[in-house]
Amino acid sequence: MLAVVCLWVFVQLLLLGDLKHERSQDLLYDRFRTEVAAATAPVGPVVPVGAPVALLRIPAIDLEQVVVEGTASGDLRAGPGHQRNTVLPGQDGTSVVMGRAATYGGPFARITELRPGDVIEVVVAQGTREFRVLGVRRTGDPLPQPRATGVARLVLASAEGQGRLAGLTPGEAVYVDAEAEDAFPAPAGRPAAVPAAEQLLAGETAVLPLLATCLAALVLATLTIISARQRWSTVQVWLLASPVVAALAWATTEVLVRLLPNVM
Repeated sequence: MLAVVCLWVFVQLLLLGDLKHERSQDLLYDRFRTEVAAATAPVGPVVPVGAPVALLRIPAIDLEQVVVEGTASGDLRAGPGHQRNTVLPGQDGTSVVMGRAATYGGPFARITELRPGDVIEVVVAQGTREFRVLGVRRTGDPLPQPRATGVARLVLASAEGQGRLAGLTPGEAVYVDAEAEDAFPAPAGRPAAVPAAEQLLAGETAVLPLLATCLAALVLATLTIISARQRWSTVQVWLLASPVVAALAWATTEVLVRLLPNVM
């Protein structure tokens, strides 16, 4: 049973996660395009978590992604996430957008390739803004110059690791700073802070009770299978138990991956 869960974790992170991300992006794109056309797309300051808030295009790295509201590990499975206590991309202020580096499509896997002057296009409910990259920085590097009044700043945030499994061993935060000279108005009333689970490189520890429940269900399933094999043949038992085990393993890994760093 432990081997089944471990196998599902790798399958989820390296294969099924990418498929789920692509499906989520297709649905989010259709929803966001419809909301923009109907003038119902969100402009802030408070947006439901998981709702699409922007379309991000970076031609230099062949990136087009719908940005969702929220930066918890579970939120970033659908695509890059907007940090809720910052303005929306393109508005007057500094907006932070986080994205995964390797799993679930790894949308921000190549942001370190960006160079000063590269274009980042953002489409939001208020219109379109074109940002120019200022530079790439890592933890401890000097911050860019303070933002001028009326300028929109965009910070793309992700992580990188070392070695052959760099994408799966994120250890250092990486940021791309960009600016647009003309900004949209930003409504007041944003949250002053976000929970620890929505910070860069954080996991959702709040799911631990749910994980314990899933693991208990797996243990119960294991004991039931052992007991059933005393009465019926192995083939009969596994024909009946396989769908249940697969469902429990899937549910367990869905919860388990939310404990991993949100930008992994």
